[in-house]
Amino acid sequence: MPKEVVPEAARRRRKPTKQGVVLSERLIVETAMRLLEQPSREGLTVRRLGAALGADPSSLYRYFRGSDDLTLAIADALIGRAMHGRRSTGDWRTDLRDLGVRIYTAYLAHPQAAVLTASRVSGRAHEIAADEAILGVLRSAGLPAPEAVRIYHAFIDQTLAFAALDAAGLALPHAARAADEAVWQATYARLPAETHPHIAATAPLLVARMNNSAYPAALEMLLDSAEATLARTRETPHATEPGAGANGTREERT
Repeated sequence: MPKEVVPEAARRRRKPTKQGVVLSERLIVETAMRLLEQPSREGLTVRRLGAALGADPSSLYRYFRGSDDLTLAIADALIGRAMHGRRSTGDWRTDLRDLGVRIYTAYLAHPQAAVLTASRVSGRAHEIAADEAILGVLRSAGLPAPEAVRIYHAFIDQTLAFAALDAAGLALPHAARAADEAVWQATYARLPAETHPHIAATAPLLVARMNNSAYPAALEMLLDSAEATLARTRETPHATEPGAGANGTREERT
């Protein structure tokens, strides 16, 4: 049976740890993220985390039900970092691009944490705020709910998928990453046109592009698709949400 998590107000230690700090959920998450980026055969363990905090490992269970609960908290912290300081411009395309770049960049700043959490759904405050912001941008642009959700789904999955993919590359040992990057020049650029005509014809372009992330290009493609959808919606007067009036506002039922 999972242990009961102590409410935040009751968790605070009256005495500092051996490191001279007072435990908190935020401190534990930040320390865990720092440890994830440090090479270790152990990975992130409760024992290693407790040692870094100067606390008994068992004390961490006052804050998290277990390692998976901590993982979800790390996922939410990454989203929180992405959203910090965000300001809306009022232009939906600019704002949606900014959200994507912010999330992608925040994950790549912590590659190991990104690999660990990009596929998770935490349901926590920062994640919910980000989802609300993305949907708000799409619906404020004039997209009806079904199209807003369809584009939101593609947008967030694409952003997190690229974050996980590119973070996994950054998390590789330097020698392995360098070897992978060298393959485009050492192998693909030398394939003969007689056997691989399409690769040979595009080899210089492949060498120039393939070691860089495709996320910026993919994001612009998604934005182009969203803009085309929005244009079709504006051309179709009846393409409003169920129960909405001609101007897109919801009508009261009597």
